[in-house]
Amino acid sequence: MQRVIIAITGASGVIYGVRALQLLKEVPDIETHAIISPAALVTAAAELDMNAAEIRDLADVVYNYRDIGAAVSSGSFKTAGMLVAPCSIKTLSGIANCYNDELIVRAADVCLKERRRVVLLLRETPLHAGHLALMQQATASGAIIMPPVPAFYSRPKTIDDIVTQTTGRALDLLDINLPVVKRWTENIEE
Repeated sequence: MQRVIIAITGASGVIYGVRALQLLKEVPDIETHAIISPAALVTAAAELDMNAAEIRDLADVVYNYRDIGAAVSSGSFKTAGMLVAPCSIKTLSGIANCYNDELIVRAADVCLKERRRVVLLLRETPLHAGHLALMQQATASGAIIMPPVPAFYSRPKTIDDIVTQTTGRALDLLDINLPVVKRWTENIEE
């Protein structure tokens, strides 16, 4: 059983974290460990037709955002890595600066110190120099910055197509290969 941490912050785009949980729920040998910030639930109420309980039910294990003593806060708890989707600038700042005041940042810091992959689906635009410096700092520590930029070679027809493709590509970075991902020159409709 492979464990994957999925963190959802309060940035716009909560659907990316939710979609990751939905996609991984269909994979029998993956156990999802979710951390959902209070701000994520506020954003979800504005952006999705799902309530907090429905979102939490998608994960195998859900941790309290403030529980920095949770299993995922220890390097001895083996995981395949972590996806933060969406990743707010506040969370990026915490990760870049090792400011472990809550579980999302602590779990990311642990993954980075253990040399596990951390993918940050950064949701902010436009960017100023401070954002860019934080991205560079997080990258220097080993994080992978992946803004949710659509791939149009996949010929998306709906927003759902874009969300699924982007989320699938983010999970690719954790070595999770899902059949929903349309790859360049493969399974793309003419």
